[in-house]
Amino acid sequence: MLKNGVIKVITSNKHKFDELDEMAKRNNVNLEWINAPKLEIQADSLEEIVRYSASIFYSIFKSPILVDDSGLFIEELNGFPGPYTNFVKRTLDNKGILKLLSGIKNRKAYFETALCYIDDKITKIFSGKVNGTIISDIRGTEGFGFDPIFVPNGSFKTFAEMKIEEKNTYSHRAAAFKKFLDFYITYRS
Repeated sequence: MLKNGVIKVITSNKHKFDELDEMAKRNNVNLEWINAPKLEIQADSLEEIVRYSASIFYSIFKSPILVDDSGLFIEELNGFPGPYTNFVKRTLDNKGILKLLSGIKNRKAYFETALCYIDDKITKIFSGKVNGTIISDIRGTEGFGFDPIFVPNGSFKTFAEMKIEEKNTYSHRAAAFKKFLDFYITYRS
């Protein structure tokens, strides 16, 4: 039986931590933000990236770890930027993606998240996905990353126009974290 201890969430992105923490608190799960960049390997799979990073951080902290990696996959660009989303955000940003899609009618895209949980007994990956559309302008001030240009199916707002609680009803990260919570609540008891 696991103690109701603390899970260290490794991310340099406080917004990601806040999204997870909002859901964790409602489920009596204690998270601690470790402000560190995940150790990314060059890989074509989000799962490979988080598994590697989580195992490295577990070897450092020797306590339960949770690592997230998310990607934006644009249909017309054959899934680009995918697992290279963080690099593309830093180099092209929202305006660069909009420029790549200039004049293109097919704006379908999806966000996908892989979360890796590791402790002294298991390593387990949880995934979440949300389909949506890349709009043609930048809207909203909430969120981060490509949130200002992505509208999830079922909404007219970009993720950047939503508060955390509303975003968590749609988001890929929330879907993956919900799967984690369903597992963890049973696992720790």
